[in-house]
Amino acid sequence: MKLMSLCSILCFVLISFGANASFSEETCSNNGFFTPNGTYDANRHLILSYLPSNVTAQKGLFYNVSIGQEPNRIYAGMCIPGSDMADCSTCIKSASDALIQSCPNQKEAYSWPGGPTLCYVRYSNISFLRSLELIPASSNLNGANATSDLTQFTEIWEDLYVRMVDAASTSKSTPSSSDNYYTANIAVLNPYQNIYALLQCTPDLSSGDCRTCLRESVSYYNRQCCNKRQGIRFRRPSCYFRMEMYAFSKASFVSFTAASPPPAVDQTSNINTDNKGLSAGVIMAITVATVVGVLILLVLGCVFRRRRNSYQRALNETDNDISITHSSQYDFKTIESATNNFSRSNKLGEGGFGEVYKGTLSNGTEVAVKRLSKMSGQGTREFRNEAVLVSKLQHRNLVRLLGFCLEGEEKILIYEFVPNKSLDYFLFDPEKQGQLDWTQRYNIICGISRGILYLHQDSRLTIIHRDLKASNILLDADMNPKISDFGLCTIFGKDQSQGNTNRIAGTYAYMSPEYALQGQFSMKSDVYSFGVLILEIISGKKNSSVYQMDETSTAGNLVNNAWRLWRNGSPLELLDPAIGRNNQNNEVTRCIHIALLCVQDNPDDRPMLSTIILMLSSNTITLAVPQLPSFFPRSRPEFEQVKSLGFSRSTSNVSLSNDKEMVLRKSTHNGTAPELKRLASKIVTPTADDTILESYVTVRTKGVAKSLSFSHEVVQDLNGDDQMIGALNDMDNIEQQGDDMMEFEPIVMMMIF
Repeated sequence: MKLMSLCSILCFVLISFGANASFSEETCSNNGFFTPNGTYDANRHLILSYLPSNVTAQKGLFYNVSIGQEPNRIYAGMCIPGSDMADCSTCIKSASDALIQSCPNQKEAYSWPGGPTLCYVRYSNISFLRSLELIPASSNLNGANATSDLTQFTEIWEDLYVRMVDAASTSKSTPSSSDNYYTANIAVLNPYQNIYALLQCTPDLSSGDCRTCLRESVSYYNRQCCNKRQGIRFRRPSCYFRMEMYAFSKASFVSFTAASPPPAVDQTSNINTDNKGLSAGVIMAITVATVVGVLILLVLGCVFRRRRNSYQRALNETDNDISITHSSQYDFKTIESATNNFSRSNKLGEGGFGEVYKGTLSNGTEVAVKRLSKMSGQGTREFRNEAVLVSKLQHRNLVRLLGFCLEGEEKILIYEFVPNKSLDYFLFDPEKQGQLDWTQRYNIICGISRGILYLHQDSRLTIIHRDLKASNILLDADMNPKISDFGLCTIFGKDQSQGNTNRIAGTYAYMSPEYALQGQFSMKSDVYSFGVLILEIISGKKNSSVYQMDETSTAGNLVNNAWRLWRNGSPLELLDPAIGRNNQNNEVTRCIHIALLCVQDNPDDRPMLSTIILMLSSNTITLAVPQLPSFFPRSRPEFEQVKSLGFSRSTSNVSLSNDKEMVLRKSTHNGTAPELKRLASKIVTPTADDTILESYVTVRTKGVAKSLSFSHEVVQDLNGDDQMIGALNDMDNIEQQGDDMMEFEPIVMMMIF
């Protein structure tokens, strides 16, 4: 213990509980002190400033991060029991601010702040995880007696707390989550009063330690201080207990009815005198029929009420959406005039769903007008999604929606005008790359991360972008990034952490493996896309660029090349030559390291955006070691074996384990797409040593499809004396005429080198 005290190891555990407390108390320990404005103090401020974002990211899971090197290292942890995310974030911020104010230089402290939800923030210079701590303890007491009938109160309360302690201390199937040791219950005291109680242990404890902590806490109320009083809030470092005569929390209190004695047996009840009255069988049948009838009526009532509520919510949502956007609706003539009748000279670019024009409104405001193509496949759903969703988002790193136009077949979105076009305009142009120095690129990386964090955690909604790429990052006059193009965004529910789709859309080079192969998307799929973006910003190359990975002519993309250079100890070779080496080499190397963590094959191995921002803002945070990225290329002979397997006709059940494959499935229902087969046949280019880059695509088209369009780009790169010729198959702009958009499901696109 003395050795530990010599090392200023600062530990945080943050636990958010679903309880509404009306008090706020900070406990500062005098066991040790740190120097104000020193490293320890700086680390404390840093971790506390990011706790509100981190707590809302974990969805109830225990969180752990380390900051700093000993003797100024910090460990942090947090969990959420199911309280509202906004309330929880506010609670964490209040607790953090209070600790900094009340404990200016103490190395140990904790706080239980009140508000719509109760949270627990603690830090210490010794590790306290997985250890039972009963002191220091504190309590707040409601001094009035619970009821005039204290005997009845005692019986009901004792039955309630015994069952609650057993329930709370029983480990559930959610380890390292606040739900693991948590219960909130209610018991009826009389027709006018209820008993409400909440018990919680920190999720790092064992079941036995949790039981000990809760029993000691309840015992203090029952025997030592305040038996039969109306309420108590009792706090220990390892557990929390509260009882009141009113609903003090937004938490769902489960009803616990006191166990009642069995009814007395009437010794004459089985005697049927002269066979008069109803038999026991008849009485039982009537009782059962009555109960069943009542249950059926209750079920029907619940179903009707749920449908009525759902309908009302839908009406309210529609009304809200209309009210949000009605004031910013433009007529088509106004937009036509602003863009000079959509003249070619006003055209800024073309995206996946239509063209973008520069316009000037009658008041002189410059705007960007996104005119959706009639043949684009983006219907009313996608248009409504983007118009209504973006109108609710307000962040400096998100492009701002000014209004929309919906007349006849015209679907138009009006955005703020961002003068410096998109990131890819500078990043991938050899003549313009030099205009982005490292400081600007680093600021762009940080700005994008803040914008994604807002979408994932800090807005009122949890939003997955699903189409993060360089062309969807706009740059304002000061080269600050703004995320755009929200047509593919998906809103997650309160407790939703993952979504699934059969319509895989977006740009393949930025797709995470689980999304490209299985249609699964989450915050972590956006993290994967962001990791690819970081590597592109650093290198000035597209992820689809082809690199020679070893002497056997094995080739790979940008992610593969970044991994190879990082593993070989030469990550700075990835840096764009247009920047040149500078005094920020450590920062560049760290960004590459973070990017490789973002593109891990397993989504669970990728960091949350809140953690990424923490990594970017502090060089003292220890980074995990990245594993081999997905689809990492291996030797040519292995691919010859894969090639010999054949997969031209049956692709729905293909499962190839070789990491060098890029598996992207695009499938509908009937027939084949000869246009795409012809495209694939063109992407065969021999290199100097006769290595063949072969891309094979099989697509089955939908019966309603009338036509397919595609874009295809072949890029040649020179690397010293070794010629590398790559073929890119960018089908981001596949468009389909007809009533439905083409639905994408994984088939196999093999890239064999």
